Amino acid sequence: MSSENTNVSKPLYRDINADDDDPEVMELESYCVNCEQNGKTRLFLTKIPFFKEVVVSSFTCDNCGLHNTGLQPGGKIQEKGVKYVCKINDAKDLNRQIVQTDNATVLIPKLEFEVPPNKGTLTTVEGVIQAAIDGLSHDQPVRKIQNPEVATQIDTFIEKLNALKELKEPFEIILDDPSGNSFMENPYAPSVDKDMTIHYYVRSREQDEQLGLLEQEEAQQSSGKEEVKENKVDKEKKKEEFFDGKSEVATFRTNCPNCNVPCDTNMKLVDIPHFKEVVIMATVCDACGHKDNEVKGGSGIEPKGTKITLKITDPSDMSRDVLKSDTASMAIPELDFCAEMGTLGGRFTTLEGLLEGIKEQLSDSNPFFKGDSSDKERASKIEIFCQEVQKIISGERLGDHFILDDPAGNSYLQNVYAPDPDPEMTIEQYERTYEQNEDLGLNDMKTENYETS
Repeated sequence: MSSENTNVSKPLYRDINADDDDPEVMELESYCVNCEQNGKTRLFLTKIPFFKEVVVSSFTCDNCGLHNTGLQPGGKIQEKGVKYVCKINDAKDLNRQIVQTDNATVLIPKLEFEVPPNKGTLTTVEGVIQAAIDGLSHDQPVRKIQNPEVATQIDTFIEKLNALKELKEPFEIILDDPSGNSFMENPYAPSVDKDMTIHYYVRSREQDEQLGLLEQEEAQQSSGKEEVKENKVDKEKKKEEFFDGKSEVATFRTNCPNCNVPCDTNMKLVDIPHFKEVVIMATVCDACGHKDNEVKGGSGIEPKGTKITLKITDPSDMSRDVLKSDTASMAIPELDFCAEMGTLGGRFTTLEGLLEGIKEQLSDSNPFFKGDSSDKERASKIEIFCQEVQKIISGERLGDHFILDDPAGNSYLQNVYAPDPDPEMTIEQYERTYEQNEDLGLNDMKTENYETS
């Protein structure tokens, strides 16, 4: 019994720690491709700080002496893909850090050059270009003898890549990752990066297939069909039973977003006064203690986008309820701060809780502002910004504006004067742009002549 409790209390993906006496390395017999006998594979699940979960594998065959190691991603795939489009103007932009997963593609439209998905890496814009130069230059001596014409064309292209490094003129670089796990640094954070745009998009069927999601979905559907057949009689008996989503809490098993250990998620339908119904999901992990809540709109995407602007004039504004959907962006113009769509995900909290989440995201969860490689000046800038946000939370700083902009129209900020208008809050309804519809996956949605069987 005690052994079982010990296993449950430990995260699946654990930090590498020299003081850990039980790193839980799994061992299993596996086939050796060299001598066709059995060897031994060791698996270790761990986390790379500020990056992602990985599975480290090591194979050893005592019969023939074959030994190899490997690294496989172990983190979850995000709900949407992400595309960073950045204009490189100066040397500072060349030093932008890039977290590139093994599903990400890097493109330089000016040269019609594409770096296909490869091994995950932490690099810079200059590092991406240099890696391309090194790769193209590797076999050039042999190529010049065997195929001089192709070698000349490659030399010409390498010169163009070197010109990009020397920044003879600005160029654009694109980081596209359907898994949603890649990052490109904003060196001006927490201020808006005018040279970089971030797009979150709905994956195509082909991209889902490349990520292996269709196989999982088909397996789940197949399993679901079998379960329906087996439980058909039981369900017929329970037809009269009805689940009331507003008064009852549904519980289902899922994986912890922090340590990936199976845990319970509670789900409930909530009717927000003067707004709409939403679905709130809350997860508490017994293994690592992580707490998480997520909010989904209960009525789909609205016909128009919504922009809510609140002028913070009193400390009591911090207690206003806030429903921030996963499609909403946030801004505080006086601090030159803007958080793109998808930041913090969907949340139902207070304005204070949302600002605390912004602080935590910047100071604790940003992969570019921690560790030995972080820029001290930039880290100091983040610290100063967090101090200013804390002044807003504590009521020392008043008069700032908080903007919640949701193209899907599923976000809400409490009107404490309801049903009367709030003198400190404005709500604007607007027509979405083509780009916003693209991010929401509406441009590819066809509803004409649609029929249900």
